[in-house]
Amino acid sequence: MSKTKKIIYWVSTLWLSLGMISTGVIQLMKNEDVILQMNKLGYPIYFLTIIGVWKFLGVIAVLIPKFPILKEWAYAGFFFLMTGAIISHIAVKDSAREYFGPTLLLLLILTSYFTRPDSRKVNLTL
Repeated sequence: MSKTKKIIYWVSTLWLSLGMISTGVIQLMKNEDVILQMNKLGYPIYFLTIIGVWKFLGVIAVLIPKFPILKEWAYAGFFFLMTGAIISHIAVKDSAREYFGPTLLLLLILTSYFTRPDSRKVNLTL
């Protein structure tokens, strides 16, 4: 793995982790703005707890060494979570400002996933 690719991986992965942790904390705190947004999107408030916990677990899975299958699941979960957020904001005709965050996180997910080292990938050789 080239030094540049390794730097891109770690920078994108750390920014992704920071973004997931910070939004997860906000969701677990259930502040008024987040509750209003969930109501606007049509989701139940308890969904905030589920999403917040999933984000914390996903960050742990992506950052810890080994466990490549667990990492695949975490990346997939992050991908579904952010694409679902983007589609939800589009569906209720939110402004682009509302889905900027999920779009940025989606780009970080894809960058981190596609630049990760071989030691963090599932070995599919038989």
